[in-house]
Amino acid sequence: MLLIGVAGTKLSAQERDWLQHDAVAGVVLFKRNVASRTQVAELSAAIRAAAPRPVLICVDQEGGRVQRFREGFSALAPLQSFGAQYTQDPDAALAAARAHAQLMASEVRASGVDLSFAPVVDLGRGNRAIGDRAFSDDPQIVATFTGAYVQALHGAGMAATLKHFPGHGTVLEDTHLDHASDPRPLEVLQAEDLVPFVAGIEAGA
Repeated sequence: MLLIGVAGTKLSAQERDWLQHDAVAGVVLFKRNVASRTQVAELSAAIRAAAPRPVLICVDQEGGRVQRFREGFSALAPLQSFGAQYTQDPDAALAAARAHAQLMASEVRASGVDLSFAPVVDLGRGNRAIGDRAFSDDPQIVATFTGAYVQALHGAGMAATLKHFPGHGTVLEDTHLDHASDPRPLEVLQAEDLVPFVAGIEAGA
């Protein structure tokens, strides 16, 4: 099953045809697809009307530099800001992260979009593509935020996507551009990078 992209703020005739294909399970929206909240809702409705079966409409709306919906949507802080706050006031940091998840999910869902690919649960250990998208470099801190964020998303009616992959935050390569290899043994990954993913799964992701 495929998630496809569309070119603009309205569906073309060709894109309506694509949505008829049995292999198409949904659509991923990007910055090019957004003019306003009302327009996103109209595009989402058009996508559903064009498809002969239920489809999944998705977006990357993490906050910070990865926020595809901007016009008419709240500006969302990068996840790293909550990790930085955690060292001073853990309870306030977790409350802020939950509020972030609830706000993002409520705005996205109100626009007819099912799912944001969030949260990032990679460790922030130097990968240039991750950077401030990660809560922290500490596995236990990231795991704590992951569980709280997933539960807050669910409370707002949105499923969670744990991304990107255990070890991605530690390798240096940007996998949009390069191949990456992590030479560390599985035992290290299990003790570090996998910890937040396990926490997210246990929270229901």
